[in-house]
Amino acid sequence: MEQALYHPEGGYYSSGRAITGRGGDYFTNVSVGPLFGRLMTAQFAEIWALLGSPAEFTLVEQGASDGQFACDVFTAAARQHPAFYAALRYTIVEPFAALRLRQKETLSDFAHQMLWSDSLDLLEPFCGVHFSNELLDALPVHVVRWNGTEWTERHVGEAKGAFAFVDLPISDSTLEQHLGRLPKTFVSGYETEINLAAMAWTEAVARKLQKGYVIAVDYGFVRDEFHEASRRTGTLQCRARHQLIDSPLTHIGEADITAHVEWTSIVERAESAGLDLTGFTDQHHFITGLLAGAAATELSESTDSKTARQLQTLLHPGFLGMKFQFLVLGKNVEPSAQLSGLRFARDARATLWSEA
Repeated sequence: MEQALYHPEGGYYSSGRAITGRGGDYFTNVSVGPLFGRLMTAQFAEIWALLGSPAEFTLVEQGASDGQFACDVFTAAARQHPAFYAALRYTIVEPFAALRLRQKETLSDFAHQMLWSDSLDLLEPFCGVHFSNELLDALPVHVVRWNGTEWTERHVGEAKGAFAFVDLPISDSTLEQHLGRLPKTFVSGYETEINLAAMAWTEAVARKLQKGYVIAVDYGFVRDEFHEASRRTGTLQCRARHQLIDSPLTHIGEADITAHVEWTSIVERAESAGLDLTGFTDQHHFITGLLAGAAATELSESTDSKTARQLQTLLHPGFLGMKFQFLVLGKNVEPSAQLSGLRFARDARATLWSEA
């Protein structure tokens, strides 16, 4: 998965072949249109005010694709939130030259407020927000199987001149420890994914954020739901041109490979790294909260039909409204501070640990 997606020359993402929208491989919030960026800008501006309206406010984005979300944020901030716009300093974490070139072209009008970093490790400590949209689902996962008595891990081998899966004993101690916390009640052949990379990412972000919030948008399940006995084939999926592909061992470097996020373990690792759970909700409720609060003036009765269609796609449970979840983590922020996006959220802790 890591090679197929991130190989410097042949990787699906790193080569710049990943294309979203109607003419690409899949839809994202950003590919729907600029409204998502406009709404999130209202949330970022509210956070800036909650942090005391500092003269410089850092917004870090990771998994920025071609930079369109950042462009939408700058455009909306300049029009609707000029004081916030003046304070905004935007950093994209991007290790790949092809993507960085596309981002610089997209963001040429805002170059004086832009920085790039090759990795989280090289990022300067900051106060502000770390934002990601569909980043965690694309981090390489371990695929494991329960054989009735123990876990094995799926490796990629060769058979008859083609790639094939090979089940081998667990060799990673961290993976073994994580699997030790799962129930032993699965049927033989049950398959699932463990995203150790996402947990390590959580710790890396926690080390860099001095004060502010982490907002991660992605699709997934809480732990009890993720590991339901009925979900016996896992969540790994491959997609190209809006069609599902049967196996990750074909169309290598030409198709997206993702796995749903298991949110509960992410939050546990975040709290152990010094972040606080601020909120967790689906996209429908997050955007509804924004429209009732920080983004109340973004839309009006005279909203054009194009914007109305974008809003419907982002909100409607049958489109993207229930597909995505928002996880918000805080550090050194006032616990009583209420973000508009979480206005209608359920109790996050009860959801993450109790919902089946």
